[in-house]
Amino acid sequence: MVRHLFAQLRAGELDVAAVAAELGVSCSRIYQLRTDYLRACAEGRADFWQPGLSGGDHRTAWPDDAVALASRLLSSSPKSSYSAVASELLRRLDFTTDRATVRRWAIAHNLAPYTRFKSPAKPVRRWQVRDFGALWQYDATPHPFLPGSQDKQVLLNILDDATRLNTGARLYRSESLAAHLDFLSSAFLAHGLPLALYVDYHSFFFTHSPDAFTQLGAALKFYGVTLRYAPTPQAKGKIERRHDYWQKRLPAIFAADSIRSIEPANALLQSLLHHANGHEFHREIGSTPKAAHQASLDQNHTVIRPAPACPWWRFVWSLRTSVLVGDDGKVPVRSLRLSIDSPPRSRVVKCQIFDGDIFFLKSHPKIASKPSVLLHSPPF
Repeated sequence: MVRHLFAQLRAGELDVAAVAAELGVSCSRIYQLRTDYLRACAEGRADFWQPGLSGGDHRTAWPDDAVALASRLLSSSPKSSYSAVASELLRRLDFTTDRATVRRWAIAHNLAPYTRFKSPAKPVRRWQVRDFGALWQYDATPHPFLPGSQDKQVLLNILDDATRLNTGARLYRSESLAAHLDFLSSAFLAHGLPLALYVDYHSFFFTHSPDAFTQLGAALKFYGVTLRYAPTPQAKGKIERRHDYWQKRLPAIFAADSIRSIEPANALLQSLLHHANGHEFHREIGSTPKAAHQASLDQNHTVIRPAPACPWWRFVWSLRTSVLVGDDGKVPVRSLRLSIDSPPRSRVVKCQIFDGDIFFLKSHPKIASKPSVLLHSPPF
């Protein structure tokens, strides 16, 4: 009977699906058997050919800790995706599985998410630069990441265009100039300075005067980082897809782990970021981002520059304002007035660091000079 069915398949009288249904096996198994059958036909053994064993089902039962973790992730609100569960099983328990296996397990245990209204796949943009550090796509996305919060948090996210290495991701309570300055300085210290950032026309980056810079733009220019502007959100599709990745993954994991505040959420996010870069296979580049990054270094396809040991660094990445020294020789610092080593009615530069440090400088940052600190007020 089996030989007869495959003879009909070879003659085009039956299709693969019909033979699979008749034999009660998968279509992929039929394709394997057809290859073996056609080889037997070519060697004149068609009348004596018989299928070999498929190997059977040798899947082992999941360990108890994997069952508990998968159940928790698939029972949270919102539920984790299958790929997220597979990734978390590998990251937390070193238990290797894949999305399809998680899906079968979830269906068998009545834990499958409702996906009837799943959005269609988005088109993949193929264009990219060749060198690591030539272009980093950068954007912010507001989203209710923390469970039970009435407000949306903002995720600042940055991605290397060539290797898809997610060089930074961090949650902030709101999008602000201070948040951008803190985030970018941390990313640059960790990975180096890129040649350009690919951004939108937000007021943090863009001014209508070609000869003027925003404070953030001036900080980038100080260290030779160029701003390139995307005409539409679709033009920076790589970072938009990365936003979608984190929006789907983080709320479910935070809910499953009962994380409801920014600080522990960011601590977990750094672990997830490291895991995603090192272990998540990226379909567009055919490898993990970490492997693509290493390949760029091995082939000398990199234009990244190390963050300089510059005395201005903290002050360039701070909120800077001009302050008038009072007639009493003091300046306002939080709720106090403190004496400063500068004449009354002179102008000084106040630098407020994201961690709460406040410095008063004699002048704004200048290349080939050193800062003159007039007053330092550490955070309480």
